[in-house]
Amino acid sequence: QVQLVESGGGLVQAGGSLRLSCAASGGTFSAYVLGWFRQAPGKEREIVAAVNWSGSMTYYTDSVKGRVTISRDNAKSTVDLQMNSLKPEDTAVYYCAARKSVWGYSRRASDYDYWGQGTQVAVSS
Repeated sequence: QVQLVESGGGLVQAGGSLRLSCAASGGTFSAYVLGWFRQAPGKEREIVAAVNWSGSMTYYTDSVKGRVTISRDNAKSTVDLQMNSLKPEDTAVYYCAARKSVWGYSRRASDYDYWGQGTQVAVSS
């Protein structure tokens, strides 16, 4: 059983930056694919970024490419999401998720086994 706790959300002006962090406990952190998802009001949860067990493979949804970086530290059991040049459309609750797998990464929310409680990101125009 893995517990995930996100932090780092907040209110920021358009063009600003935020760094989200997710701390994991329980389980063997390096045995998990990790992902960041977001859900805006009235919308479905969508993938933002994902990373494989070693950090050597990453995925970014098109709308965040070039603005967002996912990184993991297996020694510290953390996964971060650095978000730059934020836009109002980035406003959402951001969730960290883990899937027990050492193969690649996954873009589907249904593939993930464990979820954090979410952290709110609000970007004002």
